[in-house]
Amino acid sequence: MSNVSLYTQNLYQHIRSDIQNSTTIYLLSSFIMESGVKLILDDLREALNQGADVKILTGDYLYITQPKALIKLLELSEYENFELRLWQSSGHSFHPKTYLFKHKEQGALVVGSSNLSRSAFTSGVEWNLRMERSHSTTVFHEALNKFIEMFYSNQTIEINHETIKEYGLTHEQFHAQYPNLNTKWTKQEEIELTLPTVDEVSQLETTTREVESRYREKIPEPRPAQKIALDSLSETVDEGYNKAVVALATGLGKTYLAAFFSKQYSRVLFIAHREEILNQARQSFEHVLEKPGGIYNGTSKEKDKDIIFASVQTLSIQERLESFDPNEFDLIIVDEFHHAAANTYTRVINYFKPEFLLGLTATPERTDGQDVLALCDGNLACEISFIDAIRHGWLSPFQYYGVLDDIDYSEIRWLGTQYDKEQLTIEQLQEDRASYIYQEWLNKRQTRTIGFCSTIKQAEFLAQYFKKQGVEAISLTGQSNKDVRKEVIGQLERLEVEIIFTVDLFNEGVDIPSVDTLLFARPTESLVVFTQQVGRGLRTLANKDYCVIIDLIGNYRNAETKLMMFNDSKQPGKTSQLSIEPVVPTSCSFNLETEVINLIEELKRKASPLKEKIYLDYLDTKKQLGRRPSYKEAHLSATMESKLYKTKFGGYFAFLKEFDELSSHEEEVFNKHFHWLSKVEKETMSKSYKMVILQYLLEKGSEEWTNPITPKEVAPYFHNFYMEKNYRKHIDFSDKANQKLWEYDERKVSNLIAKMPMTKWTTGNDNLATFDDAMFQFNIDIDGKDEQILFKMTREICDYKMHTYFERRMDRNQ
Repeated sequence: MSNVSLYTQNLYQHIRSDIQNSTTIYLLSSFIMESGVKLILDDLREALNQGADVKILTGDYLYITQPKALIKLLELSEYENFELRLWQSSGHSFHPKTYLFKHKEQGALVVGSSNLSRSAFTSGVEWNLRMERSHSTTVFHEALNKFIEMFYSNQTIEINHETIKEYGLTHEQFHAQYPNLNTKWTKQEEIELTLPTVDEVSQLETTTREVESRYREKIPEPRPAQKIALDSLSETVDEGYNKAVVALATGLGKTYLAAFFSKQYSRVLFIAHREEILNQARQSFEHVLEKPGGIYNGTSKEKDKDIIFASVQTLSIQERLESFDPNEFDLIIVDEFHHAAANTYTRVINYFKPEFLLGLTATPERTDGQDVLALCDGNLACEISFIDAIRHGWLSPFQYYGVLDDIDYSEIRWLGTQYDKEQLTIEQLQEDRASYIYQEWLNKRQTRTIGFCSTIKQAEFLAQYFKKQGVEAISLTGQSNKDVRKEVIGQLERLEVEIIFTVDLFNEGVDIPSVDTLLFARPTESLVVFTQQVGRGLRTLANKDYCVIIDLIGNYRNAETKLMMFNDSKQPGKTSQLSIEPVVPTSCSFNLETEVINLIEELKRKASPLKEKIYLDYLDTKKQLGRRPSYKEAHLSATMESKLYKTKFGGYFAFLKEFDELSSHEEEVFNKHFHWLSKVEKETMSKSYKMVILQYLLEKGSEEWTNPITPKEVAPYFHNFYMEKNYRKHIDFSDKANQKLWEYDERKVSNLIAKMPMTKWTTGNDNLATFDDAMFQFNIDIDGKDEQILFKMTREICDYKMHTYFERRMDRNQ
């Protein structure tokens, strides 16, 4: 077989051979038909059984992809190494047909006209080129990297059993509206034949002379916030923990902190998801450690250095990950750790076995329904928010101006994580709105501005409008060349440019301390991203007194809650969540236009009834997970307080019953055992002891968890829970009365258990728990057919209460 071959028929026989001989299988097909899935499903299943990494990306353009095809592919979702995602085209043509196969040094790239359908793979008239990896390693790896970039783009969603329901409904509605589409779509697709340009990121070259120059510079000393974090990490290591998260606000030097901490380790892996972050991190580490680091990404594979700075997208590719020994690194640092629950990160984190895992983030809040802190055993070693940092004088104060955004966002489609860009752009590209934004900026700005936009079109439109007004403005996006980005940032610092309009480019990894004005010309879709963007203007600099924040406030999602991010919880007179304006640090000011105040008050008046809002919040989580969330998962994903399940419904399962989210059998069990479930749900917890006893019993299994136990029996488990697991649970042993229990003494621990949790469980008149003659048990009469369901419900409540208890304790002790 030649290095490059043309196939005009029966592509399947070649694809099948590639699937059978590959450990990496990436399929990118603009449309997928059920017939094509049936053709290759068994081949994919066999590959997955052999441990292959299989990813499939398709699109929703013109809703050609059949829901039945996606449902068929979901049969493979039982495999952890299988992922299926959908590109949300928003009406733009989406036509790639690319199939990638790799095993060790072998591989093939197939590009052509065949979508994943039986006719296209067998009897249809199709042209496809198959290129072996050996013909052009550069092209092959460029395709591999582009695929991963597209696969995890914000424009894609995971296909699961919930998202497929929504796609199926939209598919049906679309084809009902356009019944003749199947005969006309080829004409429609000619409207736009090219994909949007994808950012071409390349490695920032660092010459030997530059490295040597940095070596001659004075090695920096930790700054105050870094010293606090280093002390906390030192304490964490001394206590025997091997994982921790440090949350430092943007501008406090997380990367330098990591470099200082890494001095005690020989072999270090630093992981990030942006090239700029990797290259800036390498420079920081080389400055502190005085030795070179290596870049490991799509274009560079420097594995021989003591410190490696790796792209998570590259590292997560199975064969590249397995080229490293799991014990190869002493310290692994994961930057922007709030992303770490994503599949790309968890695959890498779970593979390696370092002495210590350090997560760095500016935003430790839960995101995407994942317990990010759980990846470090809940150990938040140190947290300093941007409000804390401003109060200490470590970051610049701000002057906030909330101005009215008159776009009606209720008329713009919400796509799960963001507004429909096409609909939003139509509203944003209006000259009168550009004029309004310009006047607000002109009246409030200082010298150097970053303007955050929703789309590239908006960024370019506003830059052009500002230029017409005589302002030195420019748009800078992920599509801009790396060298252009660097030059434009330099122009801003030299005041040759007054404002840069950008789209999410400066969220992470780019430092421009001279920026003293931020313009938010976009809705706040993500509170995490908004926090990061605010941090871009708060870095301190000589002669910089404060940062001006000009923020357009409209009737978009999060408009009612985003302002509380500026609230100073340490200041007397803390604002409640019901207030509109937060209480900010004394060095700052907060200003809302009257129209904005009126808008927010109107949004509060028009808000859906609380129970309905709770249900809609729950449905968002269910769609994201593809199944009914557990109690803990609902808490982690919620934008609303999970305690509302108890205060408004009596508990999580009572809520599920009210909205018909329980099966008939589950509802029957809930009704039978309502008093027990209510007891667990409402059990007060000044300490975690009661739930530890329940957890111990639940670990015995569904058939034995109601059997009696003694304090002596549970004592080793109880003590181990607090003192030996890598989790700061010994916070409940931190008072003087219990410090004597840090060294295990069976009699003392047994006495504590008898006096506290076991006795406390029996208070009240329900007789659901008894403690007599040193025997403790729950008195629940359970039918055999109900055992599993009641066990599962009880465990969900226990897990939730345990998690939220330590979450609150951590917050109080930071």
